[in-house]
Amino acid sequence: MVQLGAYVDLHRRGELARRVKQACDLLASCQVCPHQCHVNRLANTMGKCRTGARAVVSSFGPHFGEEAPLVGQRASGTIFFANCNLSCVFCQNYTISQLGEGREVSAEELAAMMLSLQGRGCHNINLVSPTHVVPQILEALDLAVSRGLSIPLVYNTGGYDSVDTLKLMDGVVDIYMPDMKYADDEVAR
Repeated sequence: MVQLGAYVDLHRRGELARRVKQACDLLASCQVCPHQCHVNRLANTMGKCRTGARAVVSSFGPHFGEEAPLVGQRASGTIFFANCNLSCVFCQNYTISQLGEGREVSAEELAAMMLSLQGRGCHNINLVSPTHVVPQILEALDLAVSRGLSIPLVYNTGGYDSVDTLKLMDGVVDIYMPDMKYADDEVAR
């Protein structure tokens, strides 16, 4: 049995298109993440995340390096977004997250990547470092669903997300997978 992504019903009801507009409005005076840079990303001005109007994708493809339940037999369909709203000194993907290694993609191209991963048999679409490109993701997702995308969506985040942006993703995302960056041993006792 193939599980449908939660976003499919939102698309059918027109709710996904409404959220695309809401999310894109956040780019005019950027409020996508907690940094609240207030730059006009629609005019390709860049804030803390070093990303303008378009998402930058470092790579995409079937990925077996995630947790076993996500990978299954046919892999997690991973899209690695370049740039990041964090600047972790220990980042294992420094050239991607901080040097912006990748290429700008349109919503059409991002939708095609999602459909390609589904066509290759991946169990899900795994969005890695998606926080700063939620508007672009939602726009591409709406296009992809209209063309048959239906597999579950994984939000694989660094964890520095705004509540408003997370609300836009509520009911869109099937699995939230925030990375734990720091912990206090005293709290864990």
